[in-house]
Amino acid sequence: MSQYDYDLFTIGGGSGGVRAARFAGQAGARVGLAEKGDLGGTCVNVGCIPKKLMSYSAHFHEDFADAAGYGWTLNGQPSFDWSTLIANKDREIAHLNDIYQRLLDGANVSLHRGFATVEDAHTVNVDGQRFTARHILVATGGRPEKPDVPGRELGITSDDFFHLKALPKRTVVLGGGYIAVELASILNGLGSEVTLVYRRERLLRNMDADLGVHLADEMAKQGIRLVFNASIESIEAAQASEDSVKNVRLTNGELLQAECILFATGRTPNTAGLGLEQAGVVLAKNGAVQVNGDFESSVPSILAVGDVIDRVALTPVALAEAMVVVARLFGRGERRMSYANIPTAVFSHPNIGTVGLSEEEARKEVGEVKIFKTDFKPLKNTLSRNTGRTFMKLVVDARSDRVLGVHMVGGDAGEVIQGFAVALQCGATKAQFDATIGIHPTSAEEFVTLRTPVA
Repeated sequence: MSQYDYDLFTIGGGSGGVRAARFAGQAGARVGLAEKGDLGGTCVNVGCIPKKLMSYSAHFHEDFADAAGYGWTLNGQPSFDWSTLIANKDREIAHLNDIYQRLLDGANVSLHRGFATVEDAHTVNVDGQRFTARHILVATGGRPEKPDVPGRELGITSDDFFHLKALPKRTVVLGGGYIAVELASILNGLGSEVTLVYRRERLLRNMDADLGVHLADEMAKQGIRLVFNASIESIEAAQASEDSVKNVRLTNGELLQAECILFATGRTPNTAGLGLEQAGVVLAKNGAVQVNGDFESSVPSILAVGDVIDRVALTPVALAEAMVVVARLFGRGERRMSYANIPTAVFSHPNIGTVGLSEEEARKEVGEVKIFKTDFKPLKNTLSRNTGRTFMKLVVDARSDRVLGVHMVGGDAGEVIQGFAVALQCGATKAQFDATIGIHPTSAEEFVTLRTPVA
């Protein structure tokens, strides 16, 4: 009989935690999982899924406008009801929570509802009940942070956004990363007057520079006001206001008024109060669990995956990391994790899709590169008054001809880039791109018809 209650005890019922628990259970391991909130973690409850559903809703504003150019006449002005969207979104999220529960049940995973702490290398305490485990997996994700400015309690985070009781008339969004541009786009599309404030000079500073520049132009066309090289200095409630109006003073001296102040200024690994340091686990300055290539912490029996290790904060990455852990602990160890050529999408309006190296990264890594770009009005916009334009870019190693980066801003960019991610994973060259027949008429065909480098 085993000296432990479980072979694996997972702390956190998000994407990585549920994946690891489920597949370990299917492999025959005795698995326990602790979660005090809704199953599915950030992605299902206050991230990927509700964000994409609300992004779909916000796109209809543009679709209704475009329809006139294609012969459609709408009887009366289209109207939008926030409460209907939120209720339908919540119903779908509850459905997904139930699916996660069934997945765990089907894998014979014991679910413990409560806050778990680590007492030592093999002991977990869930609200006073102790369990021992051969391996402990920390998959507690991250949480949004508010900047340290006076009046920050009057603002909300991305988690709060999905539970707003009403659509704000005016919104100030602070931040320039993917969460900021996505939520700003949603609010704008649904009818809020949006000002986006960012302390740097371009959006999406961790992506290819051209993507942020092009996106800013397109967001401005849609009515979003962008204020660069500034931040929020203070927030205070406006006097004699019946609509919860706030006065927002910026570091450039400008004074704004808005009903909603949304902070999208980064996330922090969720390790506070878990007892990890007392158990000997080394944490980074931001609280992230430091792990090796096998996702072991400084205490080998305590592992961690997902946003809590602060490597690549993407749901599919957490899933892949979880599978590596399960394969090593309960399989043949056949899986390894690579962080090269991870595709990602930003569901701003318009969408961004990107995979591989940015131009700046490529120049540092390989030296001489060839750059191919195109900027055009997509066919869909030719019969409407839509002024939106699509941008595409290829980054190519000049010596080997290998395509190092594929980047796009435009409709369904994420859908387009997924296929090119396979090509990059296979080491495709520009000559192979050129030899590929395009699908006409599509925007995606531009990636295989680019012939003249611009740099």
